[in-house]
Amino acid sequence: MNRRRTPRSASAEELLSTLQHLTARARQEVGLHQARVELAQALQGKMLPAALPSFPGIRTAARYAPARDGLDIGGDWYDAFLLPDGALGLAIGDVQGHDVEAAAFMGQIRIAMRAVASTAADPGEVMARTNDLILSMDSSLFATSSFFRLDPATRELAGARAGHVAGVWATADGRSGITSDAGGLPLGIETGQRYPVTRRTLDVDGVFVLLTDGVIEGPSLSIGDGLEEVRRLVSAHTGATAEELADRVLRAAVLTGHEDDAAVLVLCHEVTPRDHG
Repeated sequence: MNRRRTPRSASAEELLSTLQHLTARARQEVGLHQARVELAQALQGKMLPAALPSFPGIRTAARYAPARDGLDIGGDWYDAFLLPDGALGLAIGDVQGHDVEAAAFMGQIRIAMRAVASTAADPGEVMARTNDLILSMDSSLFATSSFFRLDPATRELAGARAGHVAGVWATADGRSGITSDAGGLPLGIETGQRYPVTRRTLDVDGVFVLLTDGVIEGPSLSIGDGLEEVRRLVSAHTGATAEELADRVLRAAVLTGHEDDAAVLVLCHEVTPRDHG
């Protein structure tokens, strides 16, 4: 008859050795995670513009928050740049995915749109030509985007939308709303797309806010409710600076549960420019 052996209790030395091994492994994993976060932040920082342009009576500001999973990096982007004719180009977009490939594709789209916008004045043409250029890259990814062109002399803001979420606006006289601009398919899906252009004149003091769905959609909030929340927030703070408003809108992303990365681009406009110091 086999005797049942009593399990041997681990010695203090063995327990200490196991603990040291687990501690060393935990430190290594923490170090690797920190390195990944720093790499993601550095990459994202290089992909997004370091500074945004402004004119008398026109101020811009933007904010970005990383995703809460993956490499803490995604394909959301914003851009604001001067065009050869003196106009201001504004762009925002969202590439599918949360990885380095999405971030790299985002960088390609941002550069492509800048290049196309420097030779095409019509936002619909900018979007259509950017779409064709992206398709020529033969990537499996696609992106939503909005592109606007602001003439600082006439204050006409013309824009086109490629499957992207609506924008939000508010004026100092108490009006506000969510844009209902017509649009086309996201970029990188189908050739020969045409993108309708919507034109509006910024003839009163106010703000115009572009954002990505990470700001307004999540486990705790639908896109519609999120947009309405941002509309109320923007309407209540039309007197804030562009920087302050960008911070407030990005903080609103917390209400969604914020699992996606998020980008905000704010345009503050004044009919009679004031000294902001």
